[in-house]
Amino acid sequence: MTGQLYEAGLETLHIVGVAGAWTLLGGMVLGVVLYVTSKTGPRPLAAVNVPLGLAVNIGRSAPFVILMVAIVPVTRALVGTTIGTAAAIVPLAVAAIPFYARLVESSLLEVRPGLIEAARSMGASTPALVWRVVLPEATPGLIRGFTVTLVAVVSYSAMAGIVGGGGLGDLAYRYGYQRFETEYMIWPLVILVVLVQLFQFLGDRGARTLDRR
Repeated sequence: MTGQLYEAGLETLHIVGVAGAWTLLGGMVLGVVLYVTSKTGPRPLAAVNVPLGLAVNIGRSAPFVILMVAIVPVTRALVGTTIGTAAAIVPLAVAAIPFYARLVESSLLEVRPGLIEAARSMGASTPALVWRVVLPEATPGLIRGFTVTLVAVVSYSAMAGIVGGGGLGDLAYRYGYQRFETEYMIWPLVILVVLVQLFQFLGDRGARTLDRR
């Protein structure tokens, strides 16, 4: 069992790492666009903000298991298969990106208006305002939001194992549930809890370190 747990743990780390990287990239881009085009943003633009916000809300509201099955054709087109770690990464990223995008938008909207007005009075362009003022000021909130998202990705990765996504969830389902071997249910759970606690600790530590207040 030790060898199986080790291999499944590495698969889970791979899934969470790659899906987390795509989530960080995609969620930041969508979140910044939502912030910039919002009513109180630097460049309000309802024609972009409303449909993009609707798409993000739909992505956030879809249950992961249903979403994972619904985008099977997309998964197959992107990675050539619907089982294994590579196939699990696609629905994980699709589910997590809109979730993190809203957290990014919320963090950016919490930046003090006085800082934004000061930057504007100095002639800062919208890109300069976002990259040099808003994002640095919102960094602690962005880290906390990504930590929450990464914890959700860990739990999603366990669910992906039920449909052959690999990792600790797959191990727990095939051996612990289908074969009634209790230890295969307990140890994957323990490892997942440890991973969540580790990610939460690192995220909280990083946010406190970079908090300028």
